[in-house]
Amino acid sequence: MNLQQRIDCLISLGHQMETLTDPTLAAAMSRAESENAWFTRSGLEASLHAIRTRYLTAESLMLLVSSYRLDDHIRPGRVGLIMAGNIPLVGFHDLLCCFLTGHHALIKFSDKDRAMMQWVTDTLISSGARDLITTAPVLRDYDAVIATGSNTSAMQFRRYFSHVPHIIRSNRNSVAVLTGTENDITLAMLGSDVFSYFGLGCRNVSHLCVPRNYDLTALFRAFEPYRDTMEHHKYKNNLDYNLAVFLLNKEEFLHSEFLILRASDQIASRIAVLHYHRYTDTADLSLWLRTHSDEIQCIVSAEPVPGFDHIPFGQSQCPAIDTFADGVDTMQFLLSI
Repeated sequence: MNLQQRIDCLISLGHQMETLTDPTLAAAMSRAESENAWFTRSGLEASLHAIRTRYLTAESLMLLVSSYRLDDHIRPGRVGLIMAGNIPLVGFHDLLCCFLTGHHALIKFSDKDRAMMQWVTDTLISSGARDLITTAPVLRDYDAVIATGSNTSAMQFRRYFSHVPHIIRSNRNSVAVLTGTENDITLAMLGSDVFSYFGLGCRNVSHLCVPRNYDLTALFRAFEPYRDTMEHHKYKNNLDYNLAVFLLNKEEFLHSEFLILRASDQIASRIAVLHYHRYTDTADLSLWLRTHSDEIQCIVSAEPVPGFDHIPFGQSQCPAIDTFADGVDTMQFLLSI
């Protein structure tokens, strides 16, 4: 397939994502729900909507094509993609970049997100991309690798793939910066960054930076629209377990019926737990953010954060097509192979 055919193929995929009644897509969504209890229908639909509207439009795709001057003269290679499965279709962007650049993608699915990614690859292959996509339980004969996993698996990946060009991603989470000037409507938008996909994504907010005298109880009121998260049995079980552990350890925390707020400098938090720390001024905040920069995927804030890129509340799970995980330019990496 030439570049224009690949672009047309991706646009067509976006149209198919729009029709949730498509029998093959409906079957994949049902299978995803049954295979992974964290994948709810609303979460699956949210992921499909974000991909369709942010990645698979002609405008978005042409942004990458023009920014990286893609053409049909790129020498294709074989790129291994080891995908994560913490949220639905989390590995799609790597496949998109590989597909656009004309490389052959050798894909190892995560068992947690097999059904949806299988639907994507099957749909692309049926559209004429058979020579560009191979799925396999074990990667062989690759020229480069993009692998995503836990901190432990990332260490193993770096050793195992040290002989080829690679991007290795490990655990990251996102933080929110509050100033105390936010209203309930603004904070409710932040709730989307916290509760979407039950907080399992690297772009989900797991830590709050709040001013010294910030009233944390305001968050419980603003997050009330997300109370129905408790209706999910796995989320509720995690909240009950964490609440019991913190009580037994005599830790200080605040909680509502659906969220625990715990003072900690740690970025990553348990399911149903949101960490926070209090900063004194802008200099104190900047120092903290720089110190933890290797653990932070993105910063969300209603106001600019001096010295740092940020995105508005409610937008953490809707990255633009030229936003790359961990700040590593996937397109530039693929073009350098």
